[in-house]
Amino acid sequence: MAAYSERGVHGQIVQLLGERVLSGEIAEGETIDLAALSADLGLSLTAIREAIKVLAAKGLVGSRQRKGTFVRPRADWNLLDPDVVKWQVATGAGDLFFRDLAELRGALEPTAARLAALRRTDADVAELRAAVRAMADSHGSSPEEAAASDLRWHRALLAATHNELYTRTDIFLAAGLVERDRLVHAGAHKDPVPSHTSVTEAVAAGDPAAAETAMRSLLEQADEDLFGATGDGADDELERPA
Repeated sequence: MAAYSERGVHGQIVQLLGERVLSGEIAEGETIDLAALSADLGLSLTAIREAIKVLAAKGLVGSRQRKGTFVRPRADWNLLDPDVVKWQVATGAGDLFFRDLAELRGALEPTAARLAALRRTDADVAELRAAVRAMADSHGSSPEEAAASDLRWHRALLAATHNELYTRTDIFLAAGLVERDRLVHAGAHKDPVPSHTSVTEAVAAGDPAAAETAMRSLLEQADEDLFGATGDGADDELERPA
């Protein structure tokens, strides 16, 4: 993947172009005239090309002989890339993304909690409890720190299933959880420690039914917190598995 820093002019160009693609301002299939873009933005062609390399690594753009640089079909985009997630939210598509994320979590995490209760080791329980303590310690800190402690807990829960495929679902969840947590923790929200503690202790007790129920309650709180942070109705029609 092309080296990329969010800071500086390079990062600003990448973000600008990424948001233009995600918003549809530069549409799927559209050819990007790099020289015209360079003149329009008042930036060197080299700077534009370096930014395009980053977008290409994320699956947003491609290049062909005689066709030049073009926007690839949405099906090719790495929608789980952290930057792509942020650009979706920044361009107003966050409501749909977070709805999809909530549905995915509703399908995966209650069963993960059940499996974790059946298979957890002492080390798994210790890591879950450590993550809860980190979550408590992050109270009042930056949204980024709060997001990091929350992600640590969810990864620990997935690891406690001792199912390699479940563990790797953090690939699907990580970027979305981090962006969601940044939004939620930047404003008023319920204390996440009690709900995560309930799941943790049900897992520790080896009670799969209680762990699954506690996880569903956690997800309901997560939906409420997100609704409070965004004020949209993204979860109005959300249906969770019974």
